[in-house]
This record gives sequence, C-alpha cells and structure tokens, in this order.
Amino acid sequence: MQPLPVQQRATRSTATPVTDAPAPARIRAVPNGTRARGFALYVGFDEDKAAAAGTDLGHVVEALKRLAAEIAPGSETYAAVALAPEAAGGRDVDVVRLALQDPAAVAKNRPAVDPTQDRASGVIVDISRKRLLLDNDTVPLTYKEFELLQYLVLREGRTIDRAELISSLWQAGDDEVPNERTIDVHIRRLRSKLGRYEDIVRTVRGVGYRFDRHADVAIRHAGAPSPDLF
Repeated sequence: MQPLPVQQRATRSTATPVTDAPAPARIRAVPNGTRARGFALYVGFDEDKAAAAGTDLGHVVEALKRLAAEIAPGSETYAAVALAPEAAGGRDVDVVRLALQDPAAVAKNRPAVDPTQDRASGVIVDISRKRLLLDNDTVPLTYKEFELLQYLVLREGRTIDRAELISSLWQAGDDEVPNERTIDVHIRRLRSKLGRYEDIVRTVRGVGYRFDRHADVAIRHAGAPSPDLF
C-alpha cells in the first residue's frame, strides 16, 4: 500500500470537530430571588408614520399580538397607546417610554425636588412615585386603593361608573373576583385612610365616583400624560 501524500495526511490530521452552536446570550440577568414574568417592548411609531407605511396603529398592535401567540402560545399580551401633546418633541420611542412610565425614562426626566417645598398640610397624590401624602405623611394604601385613586384623579371631572373601574383595574385571572360591591368596599377603605379629606372622592348616586379639583389636593405627575388603553 502506498503511503498518503504529505498534504493529504496533514488535511486529515487538522480536521476541526463539529461543535454545537452557542446558546443565545441573555439580554439581562435576572436578580437572585426573582423570576422573569414577561417584558415590555416600547414601539415608537406615530399615526403619520403608520399611514405612510400603509397601515395604522391598530393593525400593528394586532400583528404583534398574533406573532407573540405564534412564538409563545401560552403568553398573554396587553397593549396601551402613549399619548403626547401635539408639539411634543424628541424621539417617538423616548416619548412612549416616558408616557408609559418606564422606570429608567421617568428617573431620567424627573426634576430635582426640594424637600423644603413640600406642603405642610393637604393631600399630595404622587403619580410618579405611586404614593399618597396626607399632611406630609405617607398613607399606607394598598395597590388597588392607589390604582382606584389614580384612575379617578387622572380623569378629573368625569364620573366613572363601577363597570368601567372593574374592566380597567382588574384583569382575567386576578385572585379577587370583582363586582360592583367590590368597588364600594375599596372606595370606603380609601376614604377612611383619607380621613378629613375623604370628600375628594365623590359619590355620584346611581352612577359611580368622581374626583374634582380641590384646593387641598396637589397632583404630581411624571411629566407626561397618562396612557389610555389601546
């Protein structure tokens, strides 16, 4: 048997073994003691740009929802549209992040607050920090109590019926199964914590509840309008 040529022998001896492709890197590590429950994808895309692309925001949202259902059949989606004044400048995605209360965007745009300027008395509804101050003391509201108060405050002057509160603040699968009585109970607890300022949450008999501007109440926003559901 004739020996193999030197070049052919070298080719055989230097062959690279096949290895598995590396796993995709994680975007960001999840801190110890927590687990990822989902993610937020901010899309900067206004109505004019959608029209120029031959579509509209509603079709884009539905397409993204369908894609999520195809990729992850067990996933749930929730979409909101970010509203901003007509003259608001900046990149669309930055406006969206701020309007939808992305923590990093809010922190970047939050002005410095001088503690000496805090009101000595009255009610402060701090939307940006999700807290209620009563005579400069923090009131221990539950999550749902603050959500109720915030929902009314952001719709100042409009009477909100119980059905709207239920559909907007409770989701399918919540531990609590809400009904109109549930809303009344939460409102009563909220008023008890407001003490002498309980009247800022008004009852409209036979309809629901409302918040009207009051001299003793100050609202602190995060610098952008509240988003409406899409």
